[in-house]
Amino acid sequence: MVEISDNDLVRQFKDPSNKQVAFKLILQKYQRKVYWQARRIVITHADADDVVQNTFVKIWEKLGDFRAESQLFTWIYRIATNEALAFLQKKKSDRNISMEEMQEQLGEQLSASTYFNGNKLELTLQQAILNLPEKQRLVFNMKYYENLKYEEIEAILGTSVGALKASYHHATKKIEIFVKRSLNN
Repeated sequence: MVEISDNDLVRQFKDPSNKQVAFKLILQKYQRKVYWQARRIVITHADADDVVQNTFVKIWEKLGDFRAESQLFTWIYRIATNEALAFLQKKKSDRNISMEEMQEQLGEQLSASTYFNGNKLELTLQQAILNLPEKQRLVFNMKYYENLKYEEIEAILGTSVGALKASYHHATKKIEIFVKRSLNN
């Protein structure tokens, strides 16, 4: 099967007679990536599913106005990231808890998750990532897990490449310290 380019998918979506088919192809192409982007932010499978659904609803609503000033996948990632962060913010607000308490709850959910099948070192890495400040966590996940280029992350987060490189560097140092401490205890 020949893969249709993102530009062709957007063009097809904007044609009312092809809108449904084009959206289904976009969903097939990006659903898994959006899921993992969301999952690394919200941690639980159920919450990630909610974020994915919200993300694709927003994509459906806004794709007709997409002007291709960025790549489609960076636009989709930006929506997914914003939806995941908004989801966490709402959860934090609904529970009336601090960001530290929210991170602690996410860490507990990670270690209790039936969907987590990593070993102790992977769990320690995930806990270290959860302890990072939000921006560093986002940058680390996109660079380490998604292998995105800094220019792509810049388009998603709207932060300069220099700042992203600094965030990634600080994140890796903090993770290294956290993992060493955890393994020595």
